[in-house]
Amino acid sequence: MTATPTDTVRDFYTKLAAADAPGALGLMDPDIEWITMWHYKVEGRGPGAVAEGLFKPLMAEWTSFSLVPIEFVTEGDTVVSLGNFTGVHGVTGKTAEARYAHVWTVKGGKITRFRQFIDTLAIADARRR
Repeated sequence: MTATPTDTVRDFYTKLAAADAPGALGLMDPDIEWITMWHYKVEGRGPGAVAEGLFKPLMAEWTSFSLVPIEFVTEGDTVVSLGNFTGVHGVTGKTAEARYAHVWTVKGGKITRFRQFIDTLAIADARRR
């Protein structure tokens, strides 16, 4: 049975929660476009660019973090996940709790595009000393 776009996105969050970065990156199309609202910027395209521009700096800045999807809305190849980011900032020790909306495009079982919308004020407050 072929995975639906929602199955693929759920699998991504499951792999992140299990600290399986290679598995999460493996769900991405080689030409994935990754768009964020944070100070992390993914330059270029592809899983390697996501690892360098997002995963590595995110893991370096936050001593712990989780993304917990609460709801999924799917229309064709597009999946919107609504959920909560919780993280402990490595320098300030403050906890951030931020609501997010992630918009995913999945084609042929691979994530081809990601767009992030998040409560950036909650993140900024945790980063502020």
